[in-house]
Amino acid sequence: MAAHIRRRLRKGATTTAVAAAAVAALAASQAPAATLADGSAGSGDPKAAGEDTASGETDGAATGNSPYYTDLPPLVTPDKPGSSSNLPAAGSAEAGIPASVLAAYKQAERTVATTDPSCRLPWQLLAAIGKVESGQARGGRVDANGTASPRILGPALNGQGFALIKDTDGGAYDGDAVHDRAVGPMQFIPSTWASWGQDANGDGRKDPNNIYDAALAAGRYLCANDRDLALAADLDQAVLSYNRSTEYLRTVRSWYSYYQRGTHEIPDGTGTLPSIPSTPTPSPSPGTGSGPSATPSPKPSPDKPGGKPSPGPSKPGGGGSTSPTPKPPTPKPTPPSATFGSLENAGTGPLRATAGQEFDERVSVLARNAVGAPLAKVPVTFTVTGGTGTLFAGGKKTVTVRTGADGTATAPKLQAGEKAGEFTVTAVAGTGRPRTLTYAATVTARQADAIARTDEKALVAAPGEKFADAVTVKATYKDASAAGVAVTATMVKDRLGVIDNDKGPYFKDADGKPVRTLTTLTTDADGQLRLPEIFADDNEGTYLLRLTTEGGASVVIELTVKAPEETTPEEPAPDATETPAATKP
Repeated sequence: MAAHIRRRLRKGATTTAVAAAAVAALAASQAPAATLADGSAGSGDPKAAGEDTASGETDGAATGNSPYYTDLPPLVTPDKPGSSSNLPAAGSAEAGIPASVLAAYKQAERTVATTDPSCRLPWQLLAAIGKVESGQARGGRVDANGTASPRILGPALNGQGFALIKDTDGGAYDGDAVHDRAVGPMQFIPSTWASWGQDANGDGRKDPNNIYDAALAAGRYLCANDRDLALAADLDQAVLSYNRSTEYLRTVRSWYSYYQRGTHEIPDGTGTLPSIPSTPTPSPSPGTGSGPSATPSPKPSPDKPGGKPSPGPSKPGGGGSTSPTPKPPTPKPTPPSATFGSLENAGTGPLRATAGQEFDERVSVLARNAVGAPLAKVPVTFTVTGGTGTLFAGGKKTVTVRTGADGTATAPKLQAGEKAGEFTVTAVAGTGRPRTLTYAATVTARQADAIARTDEKALVAAPGEKFADAVTVKATYKDASAAGVAVTATMVKDRLGVIDNDKGPYFKDADGKPVRTLTTLTTDADGQLRLPEIFADDNEGTYLLRLTTEGGASVVIELTVKAPEETTPEEPAPDATETPAATKP
């Protein structure tokens, strides 16, 4: 009768407060329940397998829809929103989490944040599930390595009030060679643990009874199918994949919100134990619509129950219909070894090249699976964005490369454009919630490390005239002709070019006006540059023209302005045929 009353209360409850009050009232009317069994066959707490578990099917749930605790958190939360988990030990005992258990949840959060950052797994969600599944490992009764002692086992899933799951592990995990049982602080059934088990404490074993191993496995399981747990819909589907019960989801959600408001660490073994287990809920008798039937009527389990988690929510239960409703197949996520987890830089160094040149460095990424191992055959799309004109070899802005056996994918070489500046290369992989890496790259202007005149002829002009001889220079880089190098020409007063000159020789701009600095000069394909015509004003003297290249090479050229020298006409020499005058005796 209590179960029947509770079901009716759940259906009529419209707020969390009402639901909490209902459960509290029921708790007062029931005899105290034991914690999960210590390991003896057939013992443990019963659990709803009808209305609350999507018609009794495990449907791939991590726990096989095994029993869970229905205790709700206190109505008064431990602290105001935004409080940290480092609260003092004062306050509600329910807010305290045993030290090793809390450390395991936080370690799992950090690990998943490294291998699957887009999942955004919060440790408080693991704490909520751990509370509901095992009362935080029975109040933190774990040894120094984090292993539950004694081990935590659910009842045999033998179809008597629960789903029927025949043995899948030969009793290796649960000690039962006839039927499976949920195992450990996070209550994984053996077939699910076989796919998702982790070794988080580094002891070389994947032990579902170890809180570190179990917490990390639960975290990766909740993140399956590219879920983003910061999204409410994804979080709900993750919880329902753990246990396909809408009441289970509400219970986990309530503890999740509670722990988000604040928790504190307490010594191992001193945690508060839950008292209200979920119980079998019989299906209503045909025609009544609400009354309980004489015996539970769970539906047969799938051929391979619990083998892999499924992300979809459970089918609404209730058990009032006499004809089954077809349920669409639920997609099953691949195991973590084949699930795309993260995309990382595979050692790409600085991306920098001179205009028109090939980049020495190539963009390389590393794809990892959900457990951090290299993942092969992942398509990675590389895209160049920017205005430098840089492209991949072959003239493409976008290329797609699959990762190899080592999990790496390397883009083709980059060919720098002719315009100096910055651009980006973006690598994108994965579907649903793609992982993205962005690399900054730079194209520098063509450079020269030397520049010199091509001849040594003196450059002289009269005042007000132009220099008759053109100035020609050649730029080189590492002794090779430096084509396309920008050159600046400036009339200066000193050889270092510290002070510009405002008189003496000058160039002309497009309007014919005098200018003494030119910045639009570029060497030709042979690295040579012929300067525009140079004119002299009326000031005589020796002046300096300084040419500077991109890259810092420079040359100083002397320009002389002086008037032509005046020459005196010479007397004509006597005619050699003329007879000299006779000399007098």
